[in-house]
Amino acid sequence: MLKPDACIFDLDGVIVETSDAHFKAWRRLAESLGISFGEEFNEQLKGVSRRKSIEKILALDGRKLPEEEIQRLMDKKNGWYQDAIAELAPDDILEGVPEFLEVLQEMEIPIGIGSSSKNAQYIIDYLQLNDTFEVIIDGTKVENTKPDPEVFLKGAKALNSDPSKTIVFEDAASGVEAANNGRFISVGVGSEEYLGDADLVIPDFIGLTPEKLFKKLSDK
Repeated sequence: MLKPDACIFDLDGVIVETSDAHFKAWRRLAESLGISFGEEFNEQLKGVSRRKSIEKILALDGRKLPEEEIQRLMDKKNGWYQDAIAELAPDDILEGVPEFLEVLQEMEIPIGIGSSSKNAQYIIDYLQLNDTFEVIIDGTKVENTKPDPEVFLKGAKALNSDPSKTIVFEDAASGVEAANNGRFISVGVGSEEYLGDADLVIPDFIGLTPEKLFKKLSDK
């Protein structure tokens, strides 16, 4: 691969680490319902919408709740999460990411965000990255959540890129599946154990340049 049409990044766990804030908010919610919630189960919620996450938590003890109660719980969890992310700052951007994004810009490769989060714009604001991403497609702009590829397909359309020539960076198995379903080039950021279906898995962006990444993909 010489140069992709574009690069689309998931946000949580790829650009910035907010998983701990999510975990603590979900655990707090689950415990308020008397449901046991651990870190291993939390992995299943990465890249999953708020509603589906609630449904997964309730399914742990076969509980069903009326719609208005589910909405109340979603709002409560989101309030706790928003309190946590309001403390984010540019220094919280994951190591190696600013340099990687800067080189992509120098190479004039369009870059965007493809996130299931409905808080994506808030996070981008806190991180002061609005001038970095040409497109932000998040949970407020799609009907179908990952592993449906809608968020990435809309991102590619907005960036005027061919999915088969567009790299998607994801830290969640559902996100990798979404990228693969849309016939994108998928790069998992994290553990091979969880992201083995990606075209390429990298541990992080530390010391990684776009050129090195493109070569790794070409060698696959």
